[in-house]
Amino acid sequence: MDKNVALKMVVNGEERDVTYEELALSNNLAQEALVRVLIEKKLLDPKDLMDMMEKVKQERYRKPE
Repeated sequence: MDKNVALKMVVNGEERDVTYEELALSNNLAQEALVRVLIEKKLLDPKDLMDMMEKVKQERYRKPE
């Protein structure tokens, strides 16, 4: 498997390589669409999302002790 290929998938009987860049873009688009739906349906407050993103960032990227 080439370094740039994240995975191989079969579509309509044909094998296709998916790059890390394509996979990241696809994940980003799906995440943005999901967030938009949740906000439009008033199931998620944008401020709550931003607050949680900051919390997750602090948890994941804390400095070594």
